[in-house]
Amino acid sequence: MERYIEKAKTLVEALPYIRLFNGKTIVIKYGGSAMVEDALRSHVLEDIVLMRLVGINPVVVHGGGKHITELSKRLGIESKFVNGLRVTDSETMMITQMVLAGLINKDIVADIALLGGKACGISGKDGGLIMATKKSDTSGTDYGFVGDIEQVNPELLRILEENSYIPVVSPVGTDDQGDSLNINADVAAARIAEELKAEKIIYLTDVDGILRNKKDPSTLIPVVSASGIETLKREGIIESGMIPKVDACVRALNRGVGKVHIINGTVPHALILEVFTDSGIGTEITQG
Repeated sequence: MERYIEKAKTLVEALPYIRLFNGKTIVIKYGGSAMVEDALRSHVLEDIVLMRLVGINPVVVHGGGKHITELSKRLGIESKFVNGLRVTDSETMMITQMVLAGLINKDIVADIALLGGKACGISGKDGGLIMATKKSDTSGTDYGFVGDIEQVNPELLRILEENSYIPVVSPVGTDDQGDSLNINADVAAARIAEELKAEKIIYLTDVDGILRNKKDPSTLIPVVSASGIETLKREGIIESGMIPKVDACVRALNRGVGKVHIINGTVPHALILEVFTDSGIGTEITQG
């Protein structure tokens, strides 16, 4: 009997959060081990379906770097990275679009359907969702078909939300000539959340959050402000590939997104723990 009472208490604990987030949008950046390991994948997608069923509007933005690397290797194409970004020539861009907008995207949609959810898979090219230009920097590095987002047009996402669909977005954008561009999924999630004025962005990663010492989980930073992020960057705690993610998050916070959470997607039902419990997990980034 006590086991059932504990379950009831858990449901009661979730009640205020269900009420608080009802009708609100939560953007989930889905990647890492939680996307490739079957048990973790099932937990994440169950959580997303549950969120939709209790009146929350989840929007899923997924990555797929590991899958792109694996397919490229099978086709005899070497993956090259500069400053943490995949150099994307025309051949690699074709593989990237096949993997992201095809294989991964449609598998997620199908798995959500099997769990009783209603999802629609789209890329950033659909409805002009993600308009971008080729990335350039002061060093003159040629990244190929890697894109910087110029504009997000959320109309299609709003239509899907209004009709109770879970949008599943692959980060392939387009330029004004119709060329496909490879977009950083972390940045795409933040920019989409910004346009939707989302209540939260949740990043599923393979670590517990932002750590002061990468090798010591006990150094987790549970809460940090947008201004505190700049301090962590100066101290070298946030570096390299993490910088574009947090910069996009700070921008999103400054433009109406409520909070950002970086959590460990290898924890079973990490999304439920973050959204529906008093304690939450991971690192929370707030504006103030």
